[in-house]
Amino acid sequence: MVYLYAMAFAFALVIVLVPIVRKIALRIGFVDRPTRRKIHAEPVPLSGGVAIFAGVIITSFLFMGHHALFSSLMLGGSILVVIGLLDDAYKAKSKEFPVWPRLLAYIAVAYIPVWQGISIQGVSSPSSASMIIFSPTIAALFTVVWVFALINMLNFIDGIDGLASGVCAISSLTLFAASLIFNHTDTALIAVVLAGTCMAFLAYNFHPARIFMGDAGATFLGYTLAVTAIDGTLKGATLLSLSVPMLALGVPILDTVIVFSRRLIEGKGLHHADNLHTHHSLMKWGLTQVQTVSFLYLIAAVFSLLSIVVLLALR
Repeated sequence: MVYLYAMAFAFALVIVLVPIVRKIALRIGFVDRPTRRKIHAEPVPLSGGVAIFAGVIITSFLFMGHHALFSSLMLGGSILVVIGLLDDAYKAKSKEFPVWPRLLAYIAVAYIPVWQGISIQGVSSPSSASMIIFSPTIAALFTVVWVFALINMLNFIDGIDGLASGVCAISSLTLFAASLIFNHTDTALIAVVLAGTCMAFLAYNFHPARIFMGDAGATFLGYTLAVTAIDGTLKGATLLSLSVPMLALGVPILDTVIVFSRRLIEGKGLHHADNLHTHHSLMKWGLTQVQTVSFLYLIAAVFSLLSIVVLLALR
């Protein structure tokens, strides 16, 4: 029952917080203004990340207390929210925040779980009981790459109303189920709290969105999913069980692979914003925002179900 209480508390907290941060953002002009690359036609508040961060951190602290997983999310999340709000502040002024400070911050944040003892420690073969234990350097490298990638991947798919928050909710519920199967209670708690937070935010973020999560929210969600996946399924995985988090996070991973491939083929910089994402392509084919998001939700749900099937087959 504690999971249900935690999820309900996170949901209620974010439902209350979003109108507050939205009102403040409108008052100070902290909004995403329409451009030729943007889909929305009116300025939309960018402060949703603050409510998302507060929902996850406050609820996790109340139901978990001090823990390595909580400390990682608190410290890394705080840095990401600060740098994200700076980036969003530039957007509110129709300016671009420099890329390199963000990348350096993301790399530094990606090391925080390692510092807290949360890392991809090794991999075992499904045909053998033995495990290949990574050296501290290799374990840290794999962990940093995984976390850094997910931070950016969630940010990449945050391009239309409700996509990032909805996909994150589906992925969180999948990681919750996987954590329960592995009997990782702390990870399960974080996952269900994240799901409740995202579902509450989605009530305001689904088309037509009344608020955006901004870079602050998207990077924090990516970071939280990445660290939760490590602590829940990736610490010491078999080769086959590595597919569980990959499938659970299949939509942002697949979108990133497609976009980077297209950018390389067209000779564009990997970090430059464009309209090559999957959701942009679907809308160019004639789908509405709601149809596009619903289709990608369906894909995310299929990936998630496949991940659970794989996990149960391995038990």
